[in-house]
Parts: sequence; C-alpha cells; structure tokens
Amino acid sequence: MKKFKEFIGIDISKLKFDIRIHSNQIASVFDNNNTGFKKMVNWVLKNVDCDKEEILFALEHTGLFSLPISVFLSENKFHFILLPGLEIKRSLGIQRGKNDKIDAKRIAEYAYQKKDKIVPSQLPFKNILQIRRLLKLRERLVKYRAGFLKDKSENKIFLNAKENKLLFEIVDKSIIELNKKIDKIEKEIDIIVESDTLISKQFYLITSIKGVGKQTALFVIAYTNCFSNFDNWRKFASYCGTAPFPYSSGTSIKGRNKVSPLANKKIKSLLNQCARSSIICNPEMKLYYKTRKEKGDNGMSIMNIIRNKMISRIFAVINRGTPYVDTYKFAA
Repeated sequence: MKKFKEFIGIDISKLKFDIRIHSNQIASVFDNNNTGFKKMVNWVLKNVDCDKEEILFALEHTGLFSLPISVFLSENKFHFILLPGLEIKRSLGIQRGKNDKIDAKRIAEYAYQKKDKIVPSQLPFKNILQIRRLLKLRERLVKYRAGFLKDKSENKIFLNAKENKLLFEIVDKSIIELNKKIDKIEKEIDIIVESDTLISKQFYLITSIKGVGKQTALFVIAYTNCFSNFDNWRKFASYCGTAPFPYSSGTSIKGRNKVSPLANKKIKSLLNQCARSSIICNPEMKLYYKTRKEKGDNGMSIMNIIRNKMISRIFAVINRGTPYVDTYKFAA
C-alpha cells in the first residue's frame, strides 16, 4: 500500500470548492472548472513539502459536482479518493458548526487519520459512467410513467371521460412519450453494451443465471465497475445490504442477525425481484424456499439467503468465465 505524506481536503459545491492542506492548514477557494483545477494543483505543489506522488486529494462523493475534478486528477496522474459523506461525518464524532472551510478541514483530517488503510479511487470506465447516467435517467422516467399510469387508472374510475377529455388526453400522451424516451434510452444502453467486449461478455454471463434479468445485470456491472471494485461476492453483498450482521451486546441485547440499512437500495430491490422470480421459475430455488419454510424459517430471512445465492452465482460465472450451468436438472 502506498504511503502518502500530504493530505488535501476538498469540499465541493456547484460553482466553487474549498481546499485545505492538512500539514500546515493553509486554505483557499477555486472555481469548479478546468481553470480552477489547474490553479489548484499549482497552488498545492507550491505549498507542500513533498513530491506529487506523495500527495492524496480527498473529496466527498457528490455525484456530478465531484465528477469533473475527479476526471482532472485522474488524467493528470494525481492520487485521490472519493469518500461517502456519511462515512466522514460518523468517523469524526460530535462536531459543532458547519461551513465549506470547516468541511474541507474535516475531510483532510479524516484522510490523515485513515492514511494506513486508505486506497486511492479509480474512476469507472468511460462506458460504465455512461451506462450509469442512462440507468439513472431511465429510473427517473419510469417513476414519472408510473405516476401517470396511476392517474390514468384512478381517472377511469372516478371521472367522466367526456367531461374531462383534455385531462385524459394529456395523461395518455404523456405515457406514450415517456414510453418512447425509455425505449430510446434502452436502445442506447444496448449499443454501448454491444460495442464493449468486456461489458458484453459479462452481461451474457450474468443473464445466463435463471431469474437474473437485464436491468439487474446492467446495474451490477455498472456499480462493480465491471467487477473491478469488489474482491468477492461477500463484499458486494455488504454493499447491497444483503449481508447479515450480528446484533448483540453483553447479556442484555440478544437480537438476531440483521442486514444493514446502509446499502445500494436500488440493487437490493432488483435482487429481491430476482429472488422472487427465481422462486417461481427455478425448480431448485422453489424447492429450497418451500423446504426452509416448512422448517419454520422466517420468509424474509429465506429471501435474503436466496438473494445472496444469486450474488454468489453472479460472481461465480464472472470468475469462471463461462455461463451458468443448471446442475439441478441433471440430478437423479
């Protein structure tokens, strides 16, 4: 693991970002654009007493706001790490007051405290970033469409179509337009998948598993960065919120194992759909669920086990490089 000598905390907003050097507590503010990034690295190199390779830039992961500076640092061979805001907040204990300068100081302090364990971030592949953006947009449009479909259903029950002709017409047209846009996004994602050999192969392998659909495969590929961000399926299960953790303390608290609410809830939801689908269409999972249920096991606990089985199989086909083989149908 690389040893860093200097830690730079960056707090990013839409137009500006505050920066603080941990060792000497010098601070400054720059514009959140390429010109500001260039000025920032020149300023940092003038005010630190170490080489470029020994500097670590630490910044909170804020989606689009933090993307341009991450790309700049990556392209210019600077080490950086994107940190979840909740992780920083909880690690520093009770804090009083908040502004951008204080936040930049806290981020630098956090990076310094974790210097022996910290691993620099790597940007997702270009096509993965594009797929993530398209999936996010698709998800938003699907929610809008669901709202209009609900309105349409309720309107049919409670309103007279002749007296509310314009209302019915606008709702119908909105649903049609949203369908077109969702289809367009899906076709664009298909083009990206087909054009990328690695993504295409991983997509094929994952969808060979019974119960795993297109959306789940795309989200898993996108948020594992083609499986480069997770060493094994258990770490990914923890990220998804399907890994159970103990809940006990001394003799007073003896709770059963629970999953953590800190998770990628979208992927967890997709995995839940996969588990339900698998129970219906996969005889092996159907029998497993029935057997555990007859033994008196909790239904949600069984579902979580099946979700983890799906994750394990996804990682297995990727590591093996061959499609899933349904051995159950060959059993005597």
